[in-house]
Amino acid sequence: MIQSVLIFVFLCLLTTAVASGSLAPWVPSRKKDLIRIFKLADLKPGEIFYDLGCGDGRLTVCAAKNFKARAIGIELALPLFFACAIKKLFNRNELLKFKLKNLFKENLAEADVVYIFAQSPGKLKGKIKQKLENELKPGSRVITYAFPVEGWRPEIIDKPSDQDVAVYLYKF
Repeated sequence: MIQSVLIFVFLCLLTTAVASGSLAPWVPSRKKDLIRIFKLADLKPGEIFYDLGCGDGRLTVCAAKNFKARAIGIELALPLFFACAIKKLFNRNELLKFKLKNLFKENLAEADVVYIFAQSPGKLKGKIKQKLENELKPGSRVITYAFPVEGWRPEIIDKPSDQDVAVYLYKF
């Protein structure tokens, strides 16, 4: 029994460490910024919304529940994925889906909107930028929170005041 608990704790710590190194340690998007994020996303019913590194799943749930989008949250950290699974149980929405997966192993070709909250501008260049450029279809939108994508020109930068976090909209 103790051995099983230790293995579970080790897996939780390991997946959290790997996830933090992949895109960012988990820091949730501020609830007050959800309106700005989804206003820029211009998400329509039936569109496919991806939250890469979805954390506790709050944006994914909001996309499915409030916008009737097919919302897919990708999370690699086991503890956060469990939080998402619990939210899925309580929401009982067939449009809502969470995957315990490395975001680089998910095909984004069908995505209409992709949301990313990386903790540094360096995380939005290189591999993730190339993945989006290679896989997203024309007309797709990418929303980034806090940091721009190096080398891309945003359509809109939403930053109402110095105290607000910038939200960037990119269109393909």
